[in-house]
Amino acid sequence: MIKASLRELSAALAQKKISSVELSTLFLERIERLNPTLNAFISVDRDKTLAQAGQADAAIAAGGAGALAGIPLAYKDIFCTEGWATTCGSKMLANFVSPYDAHVVQLLKAAGLVTLGKTNMDEFAMGSSNETSFFGPVRNPWDTAKVPGGSSGGSAAAVAARLAPAATGTDTGGSIRQPAALCGLTGLKPTYGVVSRYGMIAFASSLDQGGPMAKSAEDCALLLSAMAGFDPRDSTSLARPVEDYARDLDQPLAGLKIGLPREFFAEGMADDVRAAVDAALAEYRKAGAVTVEVGLPNSGLSVPAYYVIAPAEASSNLSRFDGVRYGHRAPEYSDLFDMYCKSRAQGFGAEVKRRILIGTYVLSHGYYDAYYLQAQKIRRLIADDFAQAFEHCDVIMGPTSPGVAFDVGAKSDDPVAMYLSDIYTIAVNLAGLPGMSIPCGFGAGGLPVGLQLIGNYFDEARMLNVAHRYQQATDWHLRMPEDI
Repeated sequence: MIKASLRELSAALAQKKISSVELSTLFLERIERLNPTLNAFISVDRDKTLAQAGQADAAIAAGGAGALAGIPLAYKDIFCTEGWATTCGSKMLANFVSPYDAHVVQLLKAAGLVTLGKTNMDEFAMGSSNETSFFGPVRNPWDTAKVPGGSSGGSAAAVAARLAPAATGTDTGGSIRQPAALCGLTGLKPTYGVVSRYGMIAFASSLDQGGPMAKSAEDCALLLSAMAGFDPRDSTSLARPVEDYARDLDQPLAGLKIGLPREFFAEGMADDVRAAVDAALAEYRKAGAVTVEVGLPNSGLSVPAYYVIAPAEASSNLSRFDGVRYGHRAPEYSDLFDMYCKSRAQGFGAEVKRRILIGTYVLSHGYYDAYYLQAQKIRRLIADDFAQAFEHCDVIMGPTSPGVAFDVGAKSDDPVAMYLSDIYTIAVNLAGLPGMSIPCGFGAGGLPVGLQLIGNYFDEARMLNVAHRYQQATDWHLRMPEDI
């Protein structure tokens, strides 16, 4: 059952071949056995999970339950989940138990999915390796000396090691796609505004977007269909008709135009990644797709623009964590100002402090025009580049990450090198486009390589079709690491 797709699990539950309680117990036992090594989960509550599973079994027995009812799901610990600790991987929220559900959690609970636990993450989603978590680094199931990617590294490691059939993640600059690539699974970031950010603790509000992480494109399509939807509590949520993102999965690829950005295939990509991506493109050509060269001339500016815009928004969003209303409060202080200073100094980790300082600086008087405003202009140029590229192609492809997973600690002392791990993914967030990563082979050390697909606005269904057809012709997405 740990290798089964969501559709197979749904059929097994509907046919009473297994109950949700039995299925949830199977995954809870794997978590108990493997999580001490992987550190993929922060919170697990067996009683809560089995109680939900029992309710799902009752709903299935009564008839009329949804297709996903009874399937266990892990949530990145950035989604507020009623009655569960919601820490954001930070000491600041280490003792915070959410009194409400995020909109994503509400929708998935309504679909009958069972909460399996909360997954580890880079603190406040700031990181590319899942090493900044207050609860310790997550380990890559393919090689526990390597990072799983970040910030959704806990979700990626959990799905890759089959501690969960699927998980939620969030993507601000590649935080679903990059860990999906490094852990050998499928991860999707929808168009900005398709998934509500209500109850998803904010890092950079104009960039954050929740999405599914699973073994296959089909699984992601089923999950996105349940997650997406308008939410009036989120001012950036888009009022669009509900979609069935699995509707076009089996459409043929003949005549599909794949855009290959010349900037993605220049220097910087490791040879093993290039070989796997080239082989994947050859598979698409065999299926009847054609490739065309496109240009994204401003994509090289995406990393510096992102690291002005994202910290600026983070510095504003994280100002609410001051020790007054909720979160960590310093045990000793002399006055109110001292309480603010000590609470924030003690509650935030080094990477979060670094980004708050950068963000405050670029928003300060005399620097706003020089940095923040210029970064927003670059953001518009990047979006325009994509618009022009999509005049010549249906989907854009390239590597998700410039290399395979690196050693834990290898880039901890070099923030710029760490930031460049997201060089191929950040532009997608700046433009608000949908993007996904699918497994396309293995590189050095037998570590997974990810192929990135970028679609036009609201073109998730076509992107999922393109990914699914590739996965029907290959088995990279079915490979799993040996048990730790």
